[in-house]
Amino acid sequence: MNKNKIIAQSPGRINIIGEHTDYNDGFVLPAAINKKSVFKLSKNGSDQMVNIRSEDFGNSYSFSLNDLKPLKSGWENYVMGVINELQKSGAHLEGFDGEFGGDVPIGSGMSSSAALECSLAFGLNELFDLGFDNWQIIKICQLAEHNFAGIKCGIMDQFASVMGKKDHAMLLDCRSLEYKFFPLELGKYEFLLMNTNVSHTLASSEYNTRRIECEKGVEIIRSKFPNIKNLRDATLEMLTHCTSELPEPIFKRCHHIITENERVLNATDALTKKDFHLLGKLMYQSHFSLQTKYEVSCQELDFLVDITQENPHVLGSRMMGGGFGGCTLNLILRNERASFVDHASTAYRKQYGIDLKDYSVQISDGSKIIS
Repeated sequence: MNKNKIIAQSPGRINIIGEHTDYNDGFVLPAAINKKSVFKLSKNGSDQMVNIRSEDFGNSYSFSLNDLKPLKSGWENYVMGVINELQKSGAHLEGFDGEFGGDVPIGSGMSSSAALECSLAFGLNELFDLGFDNWQIIKICQLAEHNFAGIKCGIMDQFASVMGKKDHAMLLDCRSLEYKFFPLELGKYEFLLMNTNVSHTLASSEYNTRRIECEKGVEIIRSKFPNIKNLRDATLEMLTHCTSELPEPIFKRCHHIITENERVLNATDALTKKDFHLLGKLMYQSHFSLQTKYEVSCQELDFLVDITQENPHVLGSRMMGGGFGGCTLNLILRNERASFVDHASTAYRKQYGIDLKDYSVQISDGSKIIS
């Protein structure tokens, strides 16, 4: 291998269940998929200069390693954020050139940003012999999103991108960072993604707002139950006991997180027992909680979930990702996929004048060096 030139790839992910629980120290059940970000990297002989080109966006950006400043928005922040966190963690970098592209749909809820971050960090770790382990890379990429992109994400997306295992889902305890693989043997069923092709501008700001609302809920519950560190520790009984002190929106946010954690653990039991009807039921429950309690859905997502309830071949459906657009995740009888997609696409186009995009995904391994 030419250590002056590296090609690294990191996958996007689906999240079977466990939405917005990761930054509440809860449980999530993601899986890496066969859509990925690929980063080509090479040393350029300079001390400080970095030149990056995006194949997807068709533009380039150059900057110095000792002059990293966030822009108002853009892919550049994810790149500089990773480099900034690497250097804060003690990495010695030199000038390099990079080019990235991939097939993780942007704004779909498949975490194209984490795939970008992890492919860059994984590649730089190899290119400059930095010696970081997988967990260090995961945390570096999470902090990059916090500090440069301005999104206070949990750790799930980066974890799934780096640690993915082919044909397995991963139960991650976001507090202890313990994880366990569960075989995804769906038999005659498959996961189908339906992309609304909308991305409402509320997504980033409301994401951070939800995190603040959860923290306020914890403060109020802790006033009566001092041992509570996070919503992970709370029960519905505790929440009910605090009803009079909790503003309605805060109560609803807490209710979603507490019940969603239960659904994740029940989903792992369903996978173990291959009880796909139970898994589908839990997916529906998750969506309706995200819609009515966490209030991060939108009419396009709700339309696609509602239409599945008319179809006996779909066992479960829910919005996936941060919300306000992106994809629904559907557990569907494989042989009925084509007819369902045709029906849903026709109805969606009639309702919104927008073409749906569907994806059947395979469950893949995590980050790796491919050249």
